[in-house]
Amino acid sequence: MKNKKVNINNKFRNFTDLWSPKVIAEMNNYQFKLAKVKGSFIWHSHDETDEVFIVMDGTLDIHLRDKKIHLQKGEMYVVPQGVEHKPEAEKECKIMLIEQKGTVNTGDLSNNLTSPNDIYI
Repeated sequence: MKNKKVNINNKFRNFTDLWSPKVIAEMNNYQFKLAKVKGSFIWHSHDETDEVFIVMDGTLDIHLRDKKIHLQKGEMYVVPQGVEHKPEAEKECKIMLIEQKGTVNTGDLSNNLTSPNDIYI
């Protein structure tokens, strides 16, 4: 995927599943992932890395134990390493995630929302 232009809007048209991040590019040891989200995810944390949420379309709430971050289209938030969080979107929301390669979407938990890594579109 290096040295190729990526059309993010076209990439979003290539999948419909929710809470299942898809890789569109890599830089050093980081991946740029797209996901469609709706409803509530689970409380989780990433002990090894920060996680960046960028809202491409819609609105997203990121619940932290002591506050709620409300993001609209064009806004981003960095969840610090080890901070427990729970993303939630009332309506379908399109997001970009930037995280270290190998980061599991559910953190240390494994359940029906755990998505396989390295799914490229």
